[in-house]
Amino acid sequence: MKLSQSFIKTFREAGKEETARNAQLLIRAGFIHKEMAGVYDFLPLGLITLNKIQNIIREELNRIGCQEMQLTALQKPEPWIKTHRWDDKILDVWFKTKLNAGGELGLAPTHEEPLTALMTKFISSYKDLPIYVYQFQTKFRNELRAKSGILRTREFLMKDLYSFSADEESHHHFYDQVDIAYKQIFQRLGLGDCTYKTYASGGAFAKYSHEYQTITPVGEDVIYINQDQSIILNEEVMNEEVLSDLGAKREDFTPVNAAEVGNIFTLRYKFSEPIGLKFDDQNGVKKTVFMGSYGIGVSRVMGVIAEKFADDKGLIWPENLAPFKYYLIGIGEKAEKLCHELHQKCSDSILLDDRPLRPGEKFADAELMGIPYRLVISDRTLETNSVELVERKSSKTETISLDTLKNSLDMLSLS
Repeated sequence: MKLSQSFIKTFREAGKEETARNAQLLIRAGFIHKEMAGVYDFLPLGLITLNKIQNIIREELNRIGCQEMQLTALQKPEPWIKTHRWDDKILDVWFKTKLNAGGELGLAPTHEEPLTALMTKFISSYKDLPIYVYQFQTKFRNELRAKSGILRTREFLMKDLYSFSADEESHHHFYDQVDIAYKQIFQRLGLGDCTYKTYASGGAFAKYSHEYQTITPVGEDVIYINQDQSIILNEEVMNEEVLSDLGAKREDFTPVNAAEVGNIFTLRYKFSEPIGLKFDDQNGVKKTVFMGSYGIGVSRVMGVIAEKFADDKGLIWPENLAPFKYYLIGIGEKAEKLCHELHQKCSDSILLDDRPLRPGEKFADAELMGIPYRLVISDRTLETNSVELVERKSSKTETISLDTLKNSLDMLSLS
């Protein structure tokens, strides 16, 4: 990408109405734009990073045998009426509208009902099970108060995975596989060392569910960590009954703020029973499908990463999530010509700042955007056939040969 050909701009301020650090940084760096409270656009740089997060999740889920699909965001009432969740008193975050042709539709806040209804067309025998399907889909929730930047919004991108099993035993086998995949996902996202599998309320589904909570001062949740026993509890289940179940003592836990980045639920028959999702077992006996649900808030994860990896100069993206590996600046006529040649060779990895600005302004934008490495080529460095390389994370500066850089770009272009 050439910045001279992009509409992207950086900003000194994000606006007085934006108080969340993650959104302030992402707006100032030109990654997102705020439309209204709880609603954000993802601009080219932001979309590249969002897609990289999705691809990591996709790779790990495909590895354990999940299939990707795409459901519609528009929802008809019928399957939701069967579970009583079309009622705004039961599920109070709906965006609904009347159709000109008559009837009513809603924008999906989640997808258990429509997917369960869909599966009645594909599951009739034990031979059809198990099924593991997921999607990346925009969810809409009419939150009373959207806050914390892109950590809690009214429109957000979510990965939701659902499992359909013949019995509880096979469900729990897959549940454990998802847990392993999630740990690998958060490790690859750079959050592995600060993200904990946490006991949480199972609600109407089970005694417990599990959340994946990333420690951050801006997190809306409080979790309690017992390092010695490797037990982590959400505040909502920090009570004597749960402590007794787990053989733990209250005084052994330390409270910290955290943001939920994922969850896994045992749904049991909560949706399959009322919607009528059944199958014939080996003996021809009609049984109800056992279900599970597994979510990751993709846009929320991006916000948490922005919170975790930043300093007073701006964002600091992990290399595998940054929109580009290199931020390239040329100073002088010969250097600028060479920069265009290098960019042409490896445009997917280089963000070329060819705008008519002073070098200092470009350096500041490179830091604000959080691109892992800044490359500076000047007519003076060309006299020694060298390039200045600055690592964003450490601010370490070194001089490398131009040939070394060209070889690195050749390797990137081949990959």
